[in-house]
Parts: sequence; structure tokens; C-alpha cells
Amino acid sequence: MMLALVLPVAAAPEINVGGELVRVLLSLLGIVALIFAAGWFSRRLQARATPGGRRLRCVETMTVGARDRLMLIDADGKRLLIGVGQGGMRTLHVYEGSAPAPEASPQPPIAPFGDVLARWKRK
Repeated sequence: MMLALVLPVAAAPEINVGGELVRVLLSLLGIVALIFAAGWFSRRLQARATPGGRRLRCVETMTVGARDRLMLIDADGKRLLIGVGQGGMRTLHVYEGSAPAPEASPQPPIAPFGDVLARWKRK
């Protein structure tokens, strides 16, 4: 018992609270920056995958039944009307000609969620 009183007790190291708080905040900011960088990088990679040099493109799809649909496809300058159903796929018609059928005007782009939320907050 006396020996415990005689030996010096190892003092707990002092913790610098301010320094630890700065270290945690910098780590958090670094992780958030990595998340944003990964999002930006993935969008850049998706932009490269646009159908610039593709020879096959789906122009329009229309559902005609529970499991059946029609697809209008551009392939090497020809337009194909294809029926897709339980039995598989069938070519219904091949449109040949130099000028493809006029396409419908493109839909206006969907507003980003941030813009929708900002409009909602203003109301």
C-alpha cells in the first residue's frame, strides 16, 4: 500500500481540445471534398459515354400491352420498327430512304432539384 503512495503516478497526457477540433473539422472537409470530386468525375465519365459514334439508337418506344411494346430504332441509316413481346423480338417494318422521319421536338430539360426546392421555398 505504501509503495503506491511513494511511486509517482503517470500523469494523463494533456489533450489539446482546440487542435483536436481543428483536426476533426479538416478531416470532415477532406471527406466532403472527396465526395464532390467523385461526383464530378463520374459525371465527366458519363458525358463521354454519349452516343456520338454509335451506329444503333433507340428513337422511340411505345407500350402496346402488358408485356408488349414497339420500338423505333435507327441502325446504319435505316429505321426499323421492332415488336417486342413474350415470344421475343420481330422486325415489323424497315423504313429505307435517305431522309429519316422527322423527330418530335425534344422535351424541355427537367429542372435540377435545387431549383425546384428554391422555388418551393419562395412560395
